[in-house]
Amino acid sequence: MELMQEGGTKRRDALVEALSSVGGTLESFYYAFGYYDVLGVFEAPDDASAAALSLLINSTGSVNVRLKPLPSVEDLDEAAKKTPAYRAPGQ
Repeated sequence: MELMQEGGTKRRDALVEALSSVGGTLESFYYAFGYYDVLGVFEAPDDASAAALSLLINSTGSVNVRLKPLPSVEDLDEAAKKTPAYRAPGQ
């Protein structure tokens, strides 16, 4: 109902303001049909800032934010250089 009253631009602007408060920026913002109503890509200075924003928005009860980190190809190159230790179950 709020979307019908405020319009899509005002909801996007609210997200831009929220992101700005944690030092982040919005790269893209789209409305969608289906399970997810809104898809956005944003930059945050760190994971803690993104999580803090998600926690705050979700705490309102009117929105359900699900974060999906998007590592760059360079991030994957760095990850491939690391050798973590792991024991599989039963081994």
